[in-house]
Amino acid sequence: MFSKVNRISVGASPGAKAALIAVLLVALMAVGCGPQETEIILATTTSTYDSGLLDELVPLFEESSGYVVKPIAVGTGKALALARQGEADVLLVHAPSAERELAEQGFVIERRLVMHNDFVIVGPADDPANLAGMTSAASALQHLSQEEALFISRGDDSGTHKRELSLWSLAGTEPAGTWYLETGIGMGETLRVASEKGAYTLTDRGTYLALKDGLALDILVEGDSAMLNLYHVMIVNPERFDKINATGARLFADFLLSDEAQNIIGDFGNDKYDQPLFIPDGGKSEDDLTG
Repeated sequence: MFSKVNRISVGASPGAKAALIAVLLVALMAVGCGPQETEIILATTTSTYDSGLLDELVPLFEESSGYVVKPIAVGTGKALALARQGEADVLLVHAPSAERELAEQGFVIERRLVMHNDFVIVGPADDPANLAGMTSAASALQHLSQEEALFISRGDDSGTHKRELSLWSLAGTEPAGTWYLETGIGMGETLRVASEKGAYTLTDRGTYLALKDGLALDILVEGDSAMLNLYHVMIVNPERFDKINATGARLFADFLLSDEAQNIIGDFGNDKYDQPLFIPDGGKSEDDLTG
């Protein structure tokens, strides 16, 4: 390409000069100044996708910034793995202990709290294990294991799965047996499996509310502080991976913490469910919520 450019003399015609400019622009785009720099890879959880929140936030950011966001909606464990491999630019996830470990290892930077909701235990309306009214998630899970009531786990190393395992640990129970099934898939699909089988499962409230009209499941256990569900945004460390779009990632992270985005988060779901699916937490820290 550049050898052809060099053959055009300084005294070339206006048409030749225009051709030269066009060739130079193509060359500049090829070496990194083109559309690829406007793409942001967002690794996030299935809950932000299944709930519909990304459908509200991403188009607004794209319109105002000129960037194109490409979400990869997976379990938090897989999202964190993408950060370790430098295959995402920015993360929006909900597994605080695993996030802190990733930050301490230098794979991500600028970890900031965006929002929260909570986890709930849902099950069939007839509630054969009699969980309704219980306020301790650990006690509820212990009771489920004693009754060997069918429980559906995501089993996918997601933030929800990590929280589920921590609650089983609090219950002093290691779930196993024919009553405990793992799907290995996202929250929305796991809820559908639980609904079809008349089983219990742990879910974030937002995804449940977004899908509840198509589910034969009720919220049975809620309100336990151990089920608080925090979402943070983090930028994959550009000093560790040279292909990270740090500028775009930081713009998106800043957008999530902007008044405009925080207002959208705070209103999201109110019109349909008479309650927000997420609570905005811009400017707060984990300590503000966990005490």
